Amino acid sequence: MDIPELVCSSCGRAYTDHWRCECGGVLDFTHQPLPEYDRPDPGQFDTRDGLWSFDMFIPVEKGVSLGEGMTPLVSASTWDAQFKLEYVSPTGSFKDRGATTTISHALACGADRVVEDSSGNGGAAIATYAARAGLDAEIYVPASVREGKLRGIERVGATPIRIEGGRQAATDACIEAVESGDAWYASHSWSPAFYAGTATFAYELVLQRDWNVPDAIVMPLGHGTLFLGVYRGFNALSEAGWIDTVPRLLGAQAAGYAPIASELNAVPEGENDVADGVHIREPTRKRQLLNAIAETDGDAIAITEDAVQTELDRLHSHGFYVEPTSAIAPAALAAYRERGTLGPDTDVVMPLTGHGLKM
Repeated sequence: MDIPELVCSSCGRAYTDHWRCECGGVLDFTHQPLPEYDRPDPGQFDTRDGLWSFDMFIPVEKGVSLGEGMTPLVSASTWDAQFKLEYVSPTGSFKDRGATTTISHALACGADRVVEDSSGNGGAAIATYAARAGLDAEIYVPASVREGKLRGIERVGATPIRIEGGRQAATDACIEAVESGDAWYASHSWSPAFYAGTATFAYELVLQRDWNVPDAIVMPLGHGTLFLGVYRGFNALSEAGWIDTVPRLLGAQAAGYAPIASELNAVPEGENDVADGVHIREPTRKRQLLNAIAETDGDAIAITEDAVQTELDRLHSHGFYVEPTSAIAPAALAAYRERGTLGPDTDVVMPLTGHGLKM
């Protein structure tokens, strides 16, 4: 497999196989592949290869897959929106999009052991795809990780390493292990391959809507792996000439863990402990996330625990059995409408990101 070149977003240094620049900056692929033909008829587009059906946009070659992608897009009249059901992915979350591309990239780089840090879903996805690829994996998790997510890591043969402290403590311990050992860092926040995978959400969404772009997408926002990937996906579609507009991207952060929202809006006091999947105080790509928000006329707000719990109960009662963090986007949708950011007739799509069986 060819190894695509990487470039530092801060200083411009080029690499082939590094997880971070020597200056501390994040790395991205130097080249975004684009199709050299007009968009195909949606009824004729072959989706049998899941998200890899869009390999004309993906900068890494497929090395491992579990049939991820092409998740359902359904009407949700109670919310006057559409839901894309990411929670029906192979390991029960949208993180499978990034795991298939990241582990494929790891294989191309010759890795035989990977490490990752996660609050649960990312770790379960990386562990599962590493197992599928025949790679050893160690997953650093907060000691308070939900047992359902921990089981998903353990049962595919990966080694969970529980770290006392919050989410950042797990990241710090993982980076220390990477720098002192020889494991390949399959990080969902640092790896550019992960964002190349989450970008496929955008490609699938507009295909499912016959190439019609929604007005806005409301998403959970922690490290921003889905948020930034979706931004890059829509930009690639626009550059390819397959769409004419890019939607507004609106983030939903948890109160008490809102480093992006606090730069844009007043945030509520207290901590939202329910939406644990977005408990990130120091996003790896904060500057890129703020740029994505600015360039799409987007926004980010912080949501309280009570609002998430109310939406979680409502989702469950309408047949959407999701984990708590999935409810933060519908809760944010209500807040954005109350603020007037979104009108009552705005065409909105939201991902439901994680399965309730992991609670």
